[in-house]
Amino acid sequence: MNFTGPIQDRHKQAQKQIENLNFGAYIGGENCPAGDGNAFKPTDPSVNEPITTVARCSSTEVNDAVGAANTAFGESWGAMDVGDRADLIRAWISKLQDHADELALLQTLEVGKPLTYARADIESGLDFFEYYANVSVAQEGEQVPTGADSHTYVRQEPYGVTGQILPWNYPIQLMGWKVGAALAAGNTTVIKPPSPAPLSVLRAAQLTEGILPDGVLNVVPGSGGDVGEPIVNHPDVQKVSFTGSVPVGQSIMRTAADTVTPVTLELGGKNPFIIFPDADIEEAAANAATGGMYNAGQSCDSATRILVHKDVRDKFVDAYLDELAGWEPGDPLQEETTMGPLAYEGHCQSVDDYVHVGREEGASVLSGGESPKGDEYADGAFYRPTVFDNVDPDMRIAQEEVFGPVQFLMTFSEYQEAIEIANGVEYGLTAGIATENPSVAHRAAADVEAGSVWINQYFGTVPGTPFGGFKKSGFGRECAQQALDEHMRSKSVSLALDEPPY
Repeated sequence: MNFTGPIQDRHKQAQKQIENLNFGAYIGGENCPAGDGNAFKPTDPSVNEPITTVARCSSTEVNDAVGAANTAFGESWGAMDVGDRADLIRAWISKLQDHADELALLQTLEVGKPLTYARADIESGLDFFEYYANVSVAQEGEQVPTGADSHTYVRQEPYGVTGQILPWNYPIQLMGWKVGAALAAGNTTVIKPPSPAPLSVLRAAQLTEGILPDGVLNVVPGSGGDVGEPIVNHPDVQKVSFTGSVPVGQSIMRTAADTVTPVTLELGGKNPFIIFPDADIEEAAANAATGGMYNAGQSCDSATRILVHKDVRDKFVDAYLDELAGWEPGDPLQEETTMGPLAYEGHCQSVDDYVHVGREEGASVLSGGESPKGDEYADGAFYRPTVFDNVDPDMRIAQEEVFGPVQFLMTFSEYQEAIEIANGVEYGLTAGIATENPSVAHRAAADVEAGSVWINQYFGTVPGTPFGGFKKSGFGRECAQQALDEHMRSKSVSLALDEPPY
């Protein structure tokens, strides 16, 4: 894609490429257009301009979608042979691959993700769909030895209708994580796309037409109160999966408790990256910068707290600041851009507020701490990569999730001190470790309280590796066999065996 001229012109050219698409709700295999009186317009965060019109739904549309999903489960999808389901999912994947550039452009417009990375996220999401389709076919039953007079086995059965509430930072990738597992396990689904970024999810749903049976996959855009809550408390929704903030996750748990609906929650993170004195410093610096600045730091598994041993601190900081030079924000429609704007203006303000808190707490800014200068980016939600030094582990900025391109440097002297700092927050999602000593690597991986630990790398989640948190980072696992298990329920069957009649 080649867009020319000033940033405003480039984004107008990009919007023209999607002007023939309609972004109504997708219910029962039909695209329900958005009327002018009941719609909203997500904003392009690069230029602070509306992109297109999207249906604003309510509990009425949720009820319609759940009804369509329930019918599809009972009449086709739930009883379909697992191999046939997998074949249909693969056919949908093939169609999504044909539209990968279009989906990437939609993500770039709605969340400011650079095109190169948007394409990578689309491909990653499709890899997870493919993984679940393949693994579902390999599911095996379990026979329980109970003696000669009885035959006992365990069936795995889908729940029925599931609710999937997606975040705005990785719409299609997380769709692959959640919806891929739900569908492959034999469930139907009702999806609430993220309000700031509903476009790519709605388009992906439209591309199921003629492939998945009507009602298997439904997308209902709207706010958390108008759509999210009705999904969670609907009596026919049998399972809910949510990725987002801790407060919203807690609210979902309370709501789900009333209907005793099982939930998977993937919530926040305040993830440590520990650099031990024997680490490859150049490699650690590159991994730390990527871990903190990829997607403008808007990742629940972002490496936000950098814990570096005092003996290598100065060498690491020099190498790390050099690496940050490659992460300056720019127009996400240009191929060379590595970091776009934050997802929306209100979130950009929230990140800036935390930077002010850090300064007030006495931490010092080594780099960044402001929006980029110049008229070109004045209208967008851009923010420069920011690094704080002299950070005390008890400061708010070292405890609370900022969710932006901001990292916090802390120093330690002994192994146990590093572990105590790493574990001294209410989150436990991911952690990074840099060391050349295998004993240190394995001991630290065991001692750090996190659901994923990445050694001499950052961002290590691929299909087949369980992803989920400890403590307030949530519970349940995605991305692996466990995700299929969590979208199915076990049924024990015991049959008394009579003596042979002859």
